[in-house]
Amino acid sequence: MILAPLTDADRLCALHPRFPRAFEFLRGTDLMALDPGKHTIEGDDLFAIVEHCHGRTKAEAKLESHRRYIDIQLVLEGVDEMGWRPLAQCEKPLAEFDAARDIRFYDDAPSSWVATPAGSFCIFFPEDAHAPLVSEGMIRKVILKIAVQ
Repeated sequence: MILAPLTDADRLCALHPRFPRAFEFLRGTDLMALDPGKHTIEGDDLFAIVEHCHGRTKAEAKLESHRRYIDIQLVLEGVDEMGWRPLAQCEKPLAEFDAARDIRFYDDAPSSWVATPAGSFCIFFPEDAHAPLVSEGMIRKVILKIAVQ
């Protein structure tokens, strides 16, 4: 898991071959003008999901993990207090892995919470279980889904 302001994104581009294009999209797009939902950037290899909703409580948030995609979750408005736990330490799956949606949920508690303000992002790799959209107010964010391979 990585937390950083968008202004520091360039130093992370070497971590994955699609990161330069992902950060170019985040810096070069009027993200506030995007409607909630899915936005294709490079087919199934790189796409964005815009969320604009009222946050949930820590008790309501469930850890999730993905196998095929890395998440870059950029907060645009509000503060998203995202939970995190190493996937290897998750022992209470709520269901089998849903391959069609690339997601599995867990009943484990996050080992830490990261308050992510507007203008900052978290990167979650497949080994990072995370519980997003935790806030007392509204959250507007964009989640980039980057194919691992």
